[in-house]
Amino acid sequence: MQLYIGNKNYSSWSMRPWVLMRHFGIAFDEIKLRFDFTPGSAFYRELARYTPAGRVPVLLIDGFAVWDTLAIAETLADGHPSLPLWPRDARQRARARSLAAEMHAGFSALRSHCPMNIEATLPDIGARVLATEPAVRRDLERIDAMWNDGLAASGGPFLFGEFGAVDAYYAPVAMRLRSYALPVSEVAQAYAQRLAASPGIAAWIADALAEHDFIVEDEPYRSAR
Repeated sequence: MQLYIGNKNYSSWSMRPWVLMRHFGIAFDEIKLRFDFTPGSAFYRELARYTPAGRVPVLLIDGFAVWDTLAIAETLADGHPSLPLWPRDARQRARARSLAAEMHAGFSALRSHCPMNIEATLPDIGARVLATEPAVRRDLERIDAMWNDGLAASGGPFLFGEFGAVDAYYAPVAMRLRSYALPVSEVAQAYAQRLAASPGIAAWIADALAEHDFIVEDEPYRSAR
């Protein structure tokens, strides 16, 4: 299998399947495409070979392309039924899929106003966003409640006990909490820290910190340095 991803510092969508596969020891070759959103760029030309969507991530299985993170997660679960990518219990599995889908389709205010930037420390941006964007506060409140409910029901350390696809889905949120110093409850903060310390996510963070590749389109609030 080959996984096409974008810059690790910025690409929250790429992060999800990468850390999931890394955590469960699913072998794959990483192919990283440097973000370049110029029409006709090498980034878009390479992706056009495999997906009309023109976005990362893309998983190739013997040359067959699967794109979109939920589709990739379900394909991995189908291909590795012995691994607990989703909870074993049917109802818990349905709930975990619901939470992943909520992240997939929602929280647009948090995503747009606080784009993932792992190497950055931007508490001033976070404070300004919280002061001016009530939709971001609502997103954080929902995430905080979701995490508290899941951890209370499962007993932790992750949302459904052991690490799974839904935790990989919320890994980029944990990165945003840290970069922008966004306030959440102690329970949610501790969960975010456990996510960051888990093997697959810790490996992604280390790679992101080593990139040193400034993409101006992903950092409208900063100048190159």
